[in-house]
This record gives sequence, C-alpha cells and structure tokens, in this order.
Amino acid sequence: MSEEYIVDVDDLTIRFNLATEKVDNLKEYVIKLIKKELMFQEFLALQNVNLKVRRGESWGLIGVNGSGKSTLLKAVCGILKPYRGNVKTVGTIAPLIELGAGFDMNMTARENIFLNGTVLGHSRKFMQQNFDQIVDFAELRDFLDVPIKNFSSGMQARLGFAIATMVQPDILVVDEILSVGDFQFQQKCYARMQEMLDGGTTLLYVSHDVESVRRLCSHAIWLDHGHVQMSGPAEEVTEKYINNR
Repeated sequence: MSEEYIVDVDDLTIRFNLATEKVDNLKEYVIKLIKKELMFQEFLALQNVNLKVRRGESWGLIGVNGSGKSTLLKAVCGILKPYRGNVKTVGTIAPLIELGAGFDMNMTARENIFLNGTVLGHSRKFMQQNFDQIVDFAELRDFLDVPIKNFSSGMQARLGFAIATMVQPDILVVDEILSVGDFQFQQKCYARMQEMLDGGTTLLYVSHDVESVRRLCSHAIWLDHGHVQMSGPAEEVTEKYINNR
C-alpha cells in the first residue's frame, strides 16, 4: 500500500447471493442446502470501485438508495470482504455505520457506554475517565439507567456518536446516522467532526444531504448501482449529481 494513502480501495467488487426461492423455515433451508437444491442469484453490490484517500482528507459518498454507499463503507471497515479487489487502511477506524450497532438493546445506556467502549478496544478505566464527557455531549444524563430499547433513534444516534468521537481516530466513518437527530444536535456533531478534521482525522461520510457533504467534505465520490459515476472535488461531483437527478 502506498504510504500516501490512508484508505486504498483497488478495483473492489462485492458480491451477494440472493435466494431465488422462498424457504419457510431453517430445517427446510438446511435440507435444500445439503442437497444443493437451494438456488441463488448473484448480485454485484459494487463493481470495480477505486478510491484513494490521503490522510486528513474528507470524502462524501453520494448516490440514490441502493447505489452501494453503505456497502463501500462496510468494506473499508472490514465488515464485508471483497469478492474481487483489495481494501487497505492505515490506523484506527471509528465506525458509525448502523444505528444501534454495538449496543445491547436490553442494557441501560450506562452499561452500553462501557460495552461499546470495550468493542472499540478501550479499557474500563479509560471509559470511566471519559464517561462524563460522553454523557454531557450526548445530553442523556437523565436517561443513563434506561434500557437502550426505550430510546428514540435520535437518542441512540447521540450516544453512538458521543462514544465513537470521544477520542480522535485516524479514520471516522459516518453513514447517514446524523439524519435522525434534531437540528441542534446535528450542528453540534458537524462542529465536532470539523474539529476532528482540523486535527488530522480522515472522514468518510455518507449523506443524502448534498449541502452537508459540501460543508464537511473536500472530495466526493458518486455511486450508481455499484459503479463509480464520478469522483473528485466535492463541489464538482455534487453539482454533476444534482444536475443528473
């Protein structure tokens, strides 16, 4: 991997197998699988995608639903493995990809702060030292002993963002999670992301809000049905995207 790139996506193709017949229960599924009677249809979610990101750059991923944006982020985070091609990253990654990821819905917010910290590789002592900072940023002190399952989507997003950004990662990955928050908290998150960018963090950011992409990102990549339509300066890419919708 070239040292100048912190994220290097090279000719990436991601394949999913879609079942072409209805299977009503697990037993039937296993029997058909053993007998090789289960038929799948190949679906290429990404095809020959290239993305080269230098340290400290901010990239917006744009495109309609189903274009492959979230799939690309999951490949960068190591959640999905390439069918073809390679994905290489350097340094720590703080992923905010799916609402509630890393949370146990039956546990309280207090318990989930420590659980999520463990998932991110932090010690209990470290989480205790940063506990008040997380709670104050999320503005959820009155709800610490409430199970996460009783939280609204906006409250879950607050807590997830506060935990993921309590330290400055090399790469911050944000996938549309802020869209569920209220306007005031969104502005607070944008300010923190800008602060992290100013400190050298690299940002990969998915949003349907083109203005927020222009606000946060220096570069953008436009995906459509798994193919790259255009990549380059954010203003140019978003302008082309808007004019072709």
